[in-house]
Amino acid sequence: MQKGHLTRKAIIEQALDAAAKVGFEQLSLATLAADTNMSKSGLYAHFKSKEMLQQAVLDLAVERFGDIVIRPAMRQPRGMPRLQALFEGYLEWLGGTVTQGRCLFTALGQEYRDRPGSIRDLVVQSLKDWHSTIARVVGDAIEEGQFGPQVDPRQFAFELSGIGMAFQQSFKLLGRQDAEAMARHAFAALVARAAAGAPHPAGT
Repeated sequence: MQKGHLTRKAIIEQALDAAAKVGFEQLSLATLAADTNMSKSGLYAHFKSKEMLQQAVLDLAVERFGDIVIRPAMRQPRGMPRLQALFEGYLEWLGGTVTQGRCLFTALGQEYRDRPGSIRDLVVQSLKDWHSTIARVVGDAIEEGQFGPQVDPRQFAFELSGIGMAFQQSFKLLGRQDAEAMARHAFAALVARAAAGAPHPAGT
């Protein structure tokens, strides 16, 4: 059983790597069998359908996102330090080796927006969780007096997500070498607006 578990995990990791490179919809048991030097029947022992494979890959992507973005940030103090860590992790996720510069959740949000089903449901929930996490951290910054009371955490989450999408497009599609610098500038401007009128702005 342990060997089977390790084999399944290796398959899912290979599938996540393939999805980051060629896209989620290109995943198939046939191509994955070739990539992993396994027979299709061997793969069917772990995944009975393409959808089961896709769900497992999404689950792993959520876990990796937590490892890179969420959990390191939550170890930081409440407020701006935690928000800064979230942003740093987000940039690492979008431009790092796990995603190959392609955020699986963003891509799937476009791909499955008009396709009801379990995959779409999981993607929607993952994106909602991400926005809720940002909003909660921003709410902490308001409570700490680092952001002004006029700040809408949901709006902040919306804009931060937009910065990430713009960074990804500029970095991966347009090949702009200044994409990260521009993303950091946009984030700094977003934070500066939020800190206006705050009782205890970060860094003071």
